[in-house]
Amino acid sequence: MTERSGQAGDGTGGSPPATPVCYRHPGRETYVRCTRCDRPICPECMREASVGHQCPECVNEGRRSVRPARTAFGGGAVGRRGLVTRTLIALNVLMMLLSVLSDRGGDSMVGGSGLGGLLGGGTPLTHWGAVLAQWPPQFPVEGVATGEWYRLVTAMFLHYGVVHLLLNMWALWVLGRDLEALLGPLRFLALYLVAGLGGNVAAYLFSDPNAASAGASTAIFGLFAAVFVLMRRLGRDTSAIVPILVINLIFTFTVPSISIPGHLGGLITGAAMGWVLAYAPRMRRSVFQTAGTAILLVALLGLVLVRTAMLTG
Repeated sequence: MTERSGQAGDGTGGSPPATPVCYRHPGRETYVRCTRCDRPICPECMREASVGHQCPECVNEGRRSVRPARTAFGGGAVGRRGLVTRTLIALNVLMMLLSVLSDRGGDSMVGGSGLGGLLGGGTPLTHWGAVLAQWPPQFPVEGVATGEWYRLVTAMFLHYGVVHLLLNMWALWVLGRDLEALLGPLRFLALYLVAGLGGNVAAYLFSDPNAASAGASTAIFGLFAAVFVLMRRLGRDTSAIVPILVINLIFTFTVPSISIPGHLGGLITGAAMGWVLAYAPRMRRSVFQTAGTAILLVALLGLVLVRTAMLTG
C-alpha cells in the first residue's frame, strides 16, 4: 500500500512541471535563459553575447563595468569624430558672417577692404572684439586696459576678411582632427583655448597699445607646437612638421600687418600646454593636466595684470 502510493506521486498522477516564463514578460513561455543571471528570457529580451544570450539588465551592467577606451594621453575615443574641431570652425564662420552683417554700408561686403573686400578692413564687430590696449582710451573703442578683458577671448574667433578666415580654418581642419583624436575632445578644446588666449595675451603685452589684432592664428600656432611635442612624446617622426612650422614663421616675420607677438605667444603657450598634456604621469594624469592648465591660466592672468598696471599707472 505504501509503495503503490509513492509510485502514484512520482508518476503520471502528480502535477506536471510549470513551463518557464520570461521574467520581463510573464505571459510569454520560454526555455532560453540568460547566461549570466540564469533568468528566463523571451526572444524580445535576448541580447547576443559571446556565449549564448543575456538579458538587458546584465548587458547594461557589463557595459558599466567596462572602462571606456582612452587615448594615449587620457582623452576619450569620441574625439575621433572631430566634433570640437567642426564646432570651432562653425563658430568662426558664424562670427565672420556676423562681422560682415555688422558693417552696414561699409567697405566690407565680404569682410574686408583689400582685394575687393577679401582682406584687410575691419568691421564694427572686429573693433568690438579684437585685442586692443587703447591707452589712453578713445571712446567708444576703449580696450583691454580699461577692463574689456573679453577681447582676449573674442579675438581668437574674429577675422579680417574671408581669406584670413579660410587660411586659419584650413589649418584648423588639418591639425584639429588629428589632435582631437589623439587628446580627446575636452583636452583638445583646452589646448585650443589656452593657446589662443596665450597668443592674445602676448599681443596685449608687446604690441602697440593702439594696434588691434584678431584671428584664430594664435590658437593655430599653439596647435602646431602641441603636435610637435606630442609626436616627440610618442616617439614618432616630426620631420614633416618642422618645415611647415618654419614656413609659417617666415610668413609671420615677413608679411605686413601680422601680429608677431600673437603668433609667437600662441606657439609658446601651445608648446607648454602640449608638454602638460603629454608628460602627465599615467597614475594621476587628469589631476596633473588640470593643475598644469590652471597654472598656465594664472600665469597669463598675472601678465595681463602687470601690463594693465604699466599702461594705467
